[in-house]
Amino acid sequence: MAFHFSKRKLRPKEPEEMGELNIVPYLDIMMNLIMFMLLSMTGLISFGVLNVSSPKFADPNQVKAASNEDPNKPKLLLTVLVSEKGFFIAGEGGVLGSGNTAAADSSGTPTIPKKPSGEYDFSALTAKMSSIKKEFPEESKVILGADAKIPYDVLVRTMDAVRENPGQLVEGKPLTLFFDVSLTVM
Repeated sequence: MAFHFSKRKLRPKEPEEMGELNIVPYLDIMMNLIMFMLLSMTGLISFGVLNVSSPKFADPNQVKAASNEDPNKPKLLLTVLVSEKGFFIAGEGGVLGSGNTAAADSSGTPTIPKKPSGEYDFSALTAKMSSIKKEFPEESKVILGADAKIPYDVLVRTMDAVRENPGQLVEGKPLTLFFDVSLTVM
C-alpha cells in the first residue's frame, strides 16, 4: 500500500473571506446626531441674546434695590447698538423724555454719531447714559449689540461707558449706571 498525498491537501488554503463591515447603523446614528445638532443650534440662534453674567460691578445697595423692583412697573429695556456709524440707543416700555427720545429713524442716523476724526464718542455715550439713569434710577439692565465688523476693543470700551460714569463721584466712587449687561448677536 502506497501512501499518496492528495492534491487538495497540498494546495495552500486561501484565507476565508470575512463578511464586510456593516456601517449603515453607524451612519444612521451619525446622521441623526448631525440633524439634532443643526436643529438645536438654529433654535438657540433664534433667541439671539446671550446672557453674560459678569461679576456685578455696582454698589451692593443698588444691586439690592434692582432686585426688589415692582413687577407691575413697565421695564425700560434699554438697548445700545454699536455700528460703523456710531451708537444707536433705544428704550422700550418707557419714554426717555423729550431730549432722550430714541424713536426709530428712517434716515438711519445714529443717536450718537462718531466724532469727525472717525473715533467713537464714548464720553457722549456716558453722558447720555447718565441722563437716562437720572430718569430711571432703579433700572440696571442694558442690552449691548454690535455689528460683526466692530473691533472687540470698541465693544469693551462701550461696555465700560455704559456701566459707570467716572466723571460723577458718589461717596468717592464713580457713579454706577447700567451694570447688568447682556450681549446680543447681530
